[in-house]
Amino acid sequence: MQQRAKAQRTRDRIQTTGLFVIFFLGFIGLWHLATVGLDDGGLAPTPGATWERLLEMLGTAFLLDGPNNVGIFYHLLASIQRVLLGFGLAALIAVPLGLLLGTSRVIHDGMDPFIQILRPVSPLAWLPLGLALLRDSQMTAIFVIFMAALWPILVSTIDGVRRVNPLFLDLARSLETDTKTRVFKVLLPATLPAIVTGLRTALSTAWLVIVAAEMIVGGRGMGHFVWNEWNALNTPSIVVAIVIIGGVGFLLDRSIAQLQRLVPKS
Repeated sequence: MQQRAKAQRTRDRIQTTGLFVIFFLGFIGLWHLATVGLDDGGLAPTPGATWERLLEMLGTAFLLDGPNNVGIFYHLLASIQRVLLGFGLAALIAVPLGLLLGTSRVIHDGMDPFIQILRPVSPLAWLPLGLALLRDSQMTAIFVIFMAALWPILVSTIDGVRRVNPLFLDLARSLETDTKTRVFKVLLPATLPAIVTGLRTALSTAWLVIVAAEMIVGGRGMGHFVWNEWNALNTPSIVVAIVIIGGVGFLLDRSIAQLQRLVPKS
């Protein structure tokens, strides 16, 4: 039975890989047909030009010649650092606050109007205010990421607390456990699956937002790189950057997904 299941998984992987290769080659073919012979002054990036530019960028990835002449690695590193800082700060605030709001109906009802008003606001709308108050582009970018990541984590944590079986908490109270023990031994473990789901959504959202934010605040970063390449009409570089941004976003999502698999569902 186990051998049959293993063989089926192997066949599924082969089929999945084959479909990916077919779709990828089909995409490249359509891309080539759409751009070959196009009279646009070389603006439309062809697969060949994009591949050549990719090799050039990889060859100079670690270039560090002054603050404004750096390789793609340092732009990517700056974006990842901003995202992780903003995401980490959001998690540190949203998880405890979510536990509090989830357990206290009175506090939740008092804060819920503020949450519902602020949550739909685009994180980029906070960017001008951040620049005005913080007067630092780096801190402003982190602040925007913080605002983007805060709400998914907070809402997921509150929802996770609400889904905890009340019998668990009642049993803990009947054993006369203190509040700290109830939170860390009962409430937090039971809420962890929902928290990790919120973390996954928040990290993906943060990575989406950072590129747009960096186009405005400047400095190193993938968004700043894309904007500079557009100003130079270097569209193959933009396509390469898009692929890199998508690849890193995929890896970030997979890392949280692996963590999600380790968390017990009940």
